[in-house]
Amino acid sequence: MKAVVVGAAGYVGGELLRLVLGHPAIRAWAATSRSQAGKPVAAVHPHLAPLTDAVFSGDDPAAAARGADVVFLALEHGESSKLAEGILAAGAGLVVDLAADFRVADLALHARYYGPHPAPALVPRFRYGLADVEGASLRGARAIAAPGCFATAAQLALWPLRHLPSAAPAMVAITGSSGAGVHPKPTTHHPARAHNLFAYQVMAHRHEAEVLQSWRRWSGRADAEARLLVHAGPFVRGIHLTLHTRLSAAVQDAPGLLREAYAGRPFVRVLDAPPELTHAVGTNHALLHAAASDDGREVAVFCVLDNLVKGAGGQAVQAMNLALGLPETAGLTGGGIFPC
Repeated sequence: MKAVVVGAAGYVGGELLRLVLGHPAIRAWAATSRSQAGKPVAAVHPHLAPLTDAVFSGDDPAAAARGADVVFLALEHGESSKLAEGILAAGAGLVVDLAADFRVADLALHARYYGPHPAPALVPRFRYGLADVEGASLRGARAIAAPGCFATAAQLALWPLRHLPSAAPAMVAITGSSGAGVHPKPTTHHPARAHNLFAYQVMAHRHEAEVLQSWRRWSGRADAEARLLVHAGPFVRGIHLTLHTRLSAAVQDAPGLLREAYAGRPFVRVLDAPPELTHAVGTNHALLHAAASDDGREVAVFCVLDNLVKGAGGQAVQAMNLALGLPETAGLTGGGIFPC
């Protein structure tokens, strides 16, 4: 197989390259970057120095996609909409977009959070790739929209509750600074982030669109609501999410709901105690725990994951494996790092 990573100079691009270089089915690869063309990959991603001497290509993405079995788009939001038509026409076996451009099929919901879609005709060509829920149904997909990092954690917490009669779930999530990308911003500058915690995009975070889209489909209620409240934390990698909801009927076994929902899923681990963020860093695993109040009328679900692996590059590779009929765990079974 040949893989191409378009926009490979960012944090997500570097994570994708690390996984591509270790994937047993990928024998050839290329990394494109407009800003780093001609420079060694290891000059931008020094952790890859022991693995490759390759340089970034400045090729047009559509030209780079010709003859590729899979093309990963690790671009800023809005860029995929400009390039996707040409890349799809180039005949790549599979295109996996890691930006938000094609995640929300409901164009009205997309407009509410992102504004009018710049390429609405392309949206139906993409499958939403929440790998741990969609599983084998992704087989044969030619274009996949990989979920956002917050949206992944939120949806993995919500999926086991889809059949419960509940009020609008509320989710509070904290992310590390790597989620803001490689380019520094005032809110990601170390003095602003270290020893600090703050909310942002209050009541309007864009990943809420994905959460609402799935929650309404899963619950069968077109008017179902859910709220995602996000915070910036004083660490580099990871997301810690807490979901809370009230139920109109008591639940008897909250942990059992999770175990049933994720039975046989290789990258979701249901724990007997609330998960710790550092236990997921560097892995493609999501760690979950559920608890109920004494009367069974309130449920809390906790989810932790690595935003760059399970929330981005790892999930994209997992979706690729499923779409192309490869072993789902191929290239993704490495352990994490601890302490971190």
